[in-house]
Amino acid sequence: MARKLKRDLTVEEQLARGPMDLPFLMLVLLLTGIGLIMMFSASYAYALYTRTDHDATYYFLRQGLFGAAGVAAMYVMSKVNYQSLRWMSVFALGASIVLLILVKVPGIGTTANGANRWIRAFGPIPQWQPSEAAKLGVILYFSARLAKRNTEKKKKFDRHQFKGRVLDLLDRIGFLELVPYGVVLVVIAGLLLLEPHMSATILILAIGASILFAAGIRLGWFAAGGAIAAVGLFFIINMTPYMNDRIAIWQNPWSDMRGDGYQTIQSLYAIGSGGLLGVGLGNSRQKFLYIPEPQNDFVFSIVCEELGYIGAALVLILFALLIIRGYWLAIHARDRFGALLIVGVTTQVAVQVFLNIGVVTNLFPVTGISLPFFSYGGTALLIQLLEMGIVLSVSRQIPAPKAG
Repeated sequence: MARKLKRDLTVEEQLARGPMDLPFLMLVLLLTGIGLIMMFSASYAYALYTRTDHDATYYFLRQGLFGAAGVAAMYVMSKVNYQSLRWMSVFALGASIVLLILVKVPGIGTTANGANRWIRAFGPIPQWQPSEAAKLGVILYFSARLAKRNTEKKKKFDRHQFKGRVLDLLDRIGFLELVPYGVVLVVIAGLLLLEPHMSATILILAIGASILFAAGIRLGWFAAGGAIAAVGLFFIINMTPYMNDRIAIWQNPWSDMRGDGYQTIQSLYAIGSGGLLGVGLGNSRQKFLYIPEPQNDFVFSIVCEELGYIGAALVLILFALLIIRGYWLAIHARDRFGALLIVGVTTQVAVQVFLNIGVVTNLFPVTGISLPFFSYGGTALLIQLLEMGIVLSVSRQIPAPKAG
């Protein structure tokens, strides 16, 4: 009976039932487990002293529930044939744009620390950032559309007319091909800047650029796009008071030790006091209301304080191994669509880790970007693990190496 069932399966179904990549899976589970432990260590003092119920386990239990749900979602997603994500990509992108618009709707969006980035909690649905969904929407849409670029028919224009000659030139240099992707990035980046959410804007642009690069878009367009983005960033920073303040504080946090520079200074104190071996797991002093909300964007400073240079370096090595393994899977993916999906997900993790560590160590201005698998945020962790499931789904269809 089992043999008959196997013969009745399509080739696609048989491929989707292959073994998932165990090294990638173990790295994800290891980082998730360490992240939960460190988030609990960083959060219990803050929860104990700031919550009215004095529940020291509040953040840990919520994060743990979302982590368990995320691992389940990752497993289910790994069993799904990733080819089905092609037709879902347009709907995922459209839904993410709608959610970003809803952030600005009174009664639905909510503001914290001067930024309007969240959708309010409704019943059992917690407060969350639609920017997390936007990252996944861009990855799916770009991957699905660019996977077909080599099979699409070349457009023909009437070169006897001026308009036709112009369009033909734009098509030959690759400009027309980039228009839909540019429109998507401009719309999403514009909505994110209205929140404002500069770090998410940079991350979305990096994800889009990485998928375009992997798809074979000409390098000259990246130089042009980078120049435009740099000019736009310079203009936005100089025209936005709060970003001007952040740049000034980044250059000299001690100019406002008890104000905007306080969090950065306390983070540097935590990193410095950790030394080589750290003060020990659970023994951080800076988490006792010195670093504001240490379970969020600055959780890595607590990692450095408690585990020291060696412990922090090991965490970064695990992230590096995850990223390297991700790109390895992309290179060996069965098709272009799977490869682009993995490139988008892996680049998201890589850039997010780089930016977060840069902020914590004052390499970059404070941007409000979380550390994957570590920072508190249930929906963010759930979506991150779902994305890891997509990578594992692609890994199931990687052709086995030939013997001999």
